[in-house]
Amino acid sequence: MNVQRSFTDEHRGILYLVATPIGNLDDMTVRALETLRQADVIACEDTRQTRKLLTHFQIEKRTVSYHEHNKTASGSGLLQWLAEGKSIALVSDAGLPAISDPGADLVRDAVEAGYPVIPVPGANAALTALIASGLPTDRFVFNGFLPREKKDRRLELERLKYYPETLIFYESPHRIVKALEAMLEVLGERRVVLARELTKRYEEFARGKCSELLEWLEAGEIRGEFCMIVEGFRGEKDPEPQDSWWSALPLAEHVDVYLEQGLSKKDALKRTADDRALAKREVYNEYHRERE
Repeated sequence: MNVQRSFTDEHRGILYLVATPIGNLDDMTVRALETLRQADVIACEDTRQTRKLLTHFQIEKRTVSYHEHNKTASGSGLLQWLAEGKSIALVSDAGLPAISDPGADLVRDAVEAGYPVIPVPGANAALTALIASGLPTDRFVFNGFLPREKKDRRLELERLKYYPETLIFYESPHRIVKALEAMLEVLGERRVVLARELTKRYEEFARGKCSELLEWLEAGEIRGEFCMIVEGFRGEKDPEPQDSWWSALPLAEHVDVYLEQGLSKKDALKRTADDRALAKREVYNEYHRERE
């Protein structure tokens, strides 16, 4: 058990989670600025991006890189500094650190090692988009980025299909159309809000049905990172499907059934892959592994 009294106990070696603006620099809080000025070191996703922020506010402080590709090596060094009693301010490129970024790993490790972790709240893209969406805000589920692969993306949406809560996603401009197409196919026609350039000069909210937003995107230039706010499930659940005839069979025996019916191996593998919603290559490899 771990009880942290952030402001009543004397601490050495503190990890601060400092929110930074998601666009408009005027959203930087007084407390966040003071924390950055007092920290011994600032850990950041991109030192160049954070340096622009620090320069704007005339803060001269050592920065170190901490991101997805160096989090293991960099994280151990940061923990060592905490052990030496240094205070570290963790920031992301925009918004709250540890939301859809590796900062969550550092927080976990710091907590497990017994160091205090103190949040310094501020701007957050997901909640900023939600409160202006016009969709219900009393219950919501944040999902971050959908998987890149089509099969994985579909499986994740199938998992979320009957959630009554408003759903929140992040998405890149390169995958926004594919994400909406998958939602229309799996979730059906729902109200969706696309928010981009939040707090910036060209802030934009597009509110409508999923199919309408696909037409809107296809008619214009797709730019900027998106927050997607999606209406929760409002209908009746489909009846629970009965177990398929092959559900209790090992994969190789599933293929063998089709072979015994006279299908070629190629067609048997394809039919099995379709039944199980797997990639054909995955079925091929597993079949030959079981038959070796």
